[in-house]
Amino acid sequence: MAIVGQVIAIRIPNWPQDSVLIGVTPGLGLLGYLEAGHSERALISYRANDKSSVLKHAQNIDRYLAQYRRGSDGSGVNGAEDRVACNAYSGPLGENQVCDVPVDDFHPCTHNNQYNYERGAPCVFLKLDKIYNWKPQVYNTTKDLPAKMPQDLKMHIKMVAGRPESNVVWVSCEGENPADKENMGPVQYIPRRGFPSYYYPFTNKEGYLSPLVAVIFERPRPGVLINIECKAWAKNIANDGFVRSGSVRFALKVDRS
Repeated sequence: MAIVGQVIAIRIPNWPQDSVLIGVTPGLGLLGYLEAGHSERALISYRANDKSSVLKHAQNIDRYLAQYRRGSDGSGVNGAEDRVACNAYSGPLGENQVCDVPVDDFHPCTHNNQYNYERGAPCVFLKLDKIYNWKPQVYNTTKDLPAKMPQDLKMHIKMVAGRPESNVVWVSCEGENPADKENMGPVQYIPRRGFPSYYYPFTNKEGYLSPLVAVIFERPRPGVLINIECKAWAKNIANDGFVRSGSVRFALKVDRS
């Protein structure tokens, strides 16, 4: 198992959409543990009552989120001054503008909260691989939803269908087998259940940030190794069958003693 991996470079596109490769589809990655499309399974194992164990994971996430944060004066990494707040109702961006990803608002999955690890309800961060000029073909109605899409996600899409908020690359996380499903417990998705389409396409603008989804595992059974698979859902993302780059697998174990 891979304990800590790497994530992709921030400004260099992995594959151009119109390259010679056939069937290019974005990969789903686990920030700080596995890059998108990695074949190994990450292990997230720690003791919730051990400050050094919690700090190790919090610092690992901090390292990868540093590029998302600004200084108190609004400065930060290159291009930070061109980041603007976006939402489903925002108009077109300016020539140099990119949508911000305000990670310090992802409560309780924040630096100040050590990403909820000490509470035994850890947050993990998901991100899609960057493909130059790729645009998601989203599921924004209940028509033609995949048979294997989780029922709770289908219900969520039904509630927002036809509204701007439905233009999202959806995300789901489930236990891999019945025991894992039971041991995993409930989850939350922060700030929303997927990656909004207004972050796409990626065109290598200065300061561009890949959108993130923080997944909170609210009550994982203590002391049990839980195998989890998270998937990204769009019509042009492969997350099943032989090509499953739109999914990521990892194991979670939370000890309390």
